[in-house]
Amino acid sequence: MLLESYLQDTWVVPTVAESGAVDVHDAVTGERVCRVCSQGLDLAGAFGHARETGGPALQALTFHQRADLLDAVAAAVRARREELYVLSTRAGATLDDARYDVDGGIRVLRDYAARARTVLPDAPHLVEGPAERLARGEDFLGVHLVSPSPGLMLQVNAFNFPVWAPLEKLAQALLAGLPSVVKPATPTAYLTERLVRIVTDAGVLPPGAVQMVVGSVRPALDLLGEQDVLSFTGSAATAATLRTHPNLVARSIRFNAEADSVNAIVLAPDVTPGSPLFEAFVREVVTEMTVKAGQKCTAIRRVLVPREHEAAALDAIASELAGVTIGNPAAEGVRMGAVVSLAQRDDVRRAAQAIAESGRFVHGDPQKVRLVDADPERGAFLDALLISADPEASAPHEVEPFGPAATVLAYRDTGHAADLLARGRGSLAASLVGDDVTWTTAVVRQAAPWHGRLHLLDSVTMTQTTGHGSPLPALRHGGPGRAGGGSELAGIRGVVDLMQRTALQASPRLLDSLRTTHAGPPAHSA
Repeated sequence: MLLESYLQDTWVVPTVAESGAVDVHDAVTGERVCRVCSQGLDLAGAFGHARETGGPALQALTFHQRADLLDAVAAAVRARREELYVLSTRAGATLDDARYDVDGGIRVLRDYAARARTVLPDAPHLVEGPAERLARGEDFLGVHLVSPSPGLMLQVNAFNFPVWAPLEKLAQALLAGLPSVVKPATPTAYLTERLVRIVTDAGVLPPGAVQMVVGSVRPALDLLGEQDVLSFTGSAATAATLRTHPNLVARSIRFNAEADSVNAIVLAPDVTPGSPLFEAFVREVVTEMTVKAGQKCTAIRRVLVPREHEAAALDAIASELAGVTIGNPAAEGVRMGAVVSLAQRDDVRRAAQAIAESGRFVHGDPQKVRLVDADPERGAFLDALLISADPEASAPHEVEPFGPAATVLAYRDTGHAADLLARGRGSLAASLVGDDVTWTTAVVRQAAPWHGRLHLLDSVTMTQTTGHGSPLPALRHGGPGRAGGGSELAGIRGVVDLMQRTALQASPRLLDSLRTTHAGPPAHSA
């Protein structure tokens, strides 16, 4: 079955022969799920439809009316989320994994809608802050006008969050007045396709507000213009290639990247093995290794522990991992399913072996795994791989096994811990676990420039934490350096960053007119 794309408000099939498509397989059984191809699709027509139809319809609405669209999309997805849960098992996801993806996307939509009504005016644009007096008199003032760009957002998404990722980008784009063209990752394209069908079946968005291209969109990069945005989630290597694309460079096209990173957790010297806080630390590591089979951009890859606690940490983490049941995600009692494909399984094996060259596997064997109700040859399964490695080796800080694998590294002192963190060359998230405020403060000051988010866990917060790997709409989700330098979530700041910020110099009368300008009636209703 060839997956259809949704272009110019119509479901279309690529014109290529069946032999020219890419096979997508079930991560659990190895059976073919679908075929993917974009040859013969009218991408130029789709981009024109977004700019000429979707954009004007969204830009005619106020921020509050756009927020209503987000709530409507959230309601549509929630009403049919069971379909997405069931389909997620084909990608190796357990029910908890599927909820993390699907319900997480629904929550992001609702959060942005609520924030927009609280923070943004019921107007199609935003006049920022109090006016600045620019001359001796009172009649020449300056402000900044934030207005929608007459372009589109091209979403290039990763395979690990086929529902959450397009919805979180859609939330910001719709509020900013930008129509979206969604490009799902091939291994889980069938899940994003179902998501888009759910949204389009509901009829809650204006024509042209959302489209989807299944398959490669590389030719479309030449179609992007100065008012467009390319929002990318994926590998650091692909981000680097996109960043230097001739058309993106020549037209100064806005490019946002959220890339992979070797995220870390650091155990403070004051945390005693066996204490409640130590146990909370162990839970964070195990959770990050096993939720979605470790296929999260924020997952913990490096576990930094004081040298004196290394043996205790290895024993405790390995003991917890031994109780994790792996297999068919639909089987009762299974806590961890498969990675997304056999190719991904092989990539994780190679990465883990490279890291283990300076140490050893403490738990798990990359070539063997005991399963419940699944075939280890046909399914893309891996054991949870805990590695002990030399902290001075380069591989633990440079190689990311994008799966259920983490490496324990022993540090000497605070300075050494901060140095090891920085060797990741920029990460999305890091956790610091300890009650010693002086130690935590010292590490935060050194580590903050290298991380998009720092999760500080102590005896007070350990019962309330949302977890190391959970990005929240109100806070930035992105990171410097290797992590891409972009941001996918940042509250309303993220919406404003997708719009044009223009300095205005004018009289109070004209500025007051802009502040009180409201949109007309909604351009579309369900």
